Amino acid sequence: MKMLLTVDIPHEPFNSLVRSGQAGAILERIMDGIRPEAAYFTEQDGHRCGLFVVEVAKPSDVPALAEPFFLSFNADCKFRIVMTPADLQQAGLADIGKRWG
Repeated sequence: MKMLLTVDIPHEPFNSLVRSGQAGAILERIMDGIRPEAAYFTEQDGHRCGLFVVEVAKPSDVPALAEPFFLSFNADCKFRIVMTPADLQQAGLADIGKRWG
């Protein structure tokens, strides 16, 4: 299933990695490893943040996606299930509405 992986990257050690010229290479290695469907970088709550759409087939896939960020940047990772419009169309909202509405 598709998951949105939100990575909150604290200022340290990332600032030090930027100053030493290592941040880009580490991020590239992580991207090669997790192979996100989409990747965006932004600010969130005053910190650097990465947003990645990843495929998670089974719960045991999660550590391989999160640990590179934990170990490289002391980052916080959050996972959310996401759907495409086609996925939502298959949810049976009309039937759910009849049952629970």
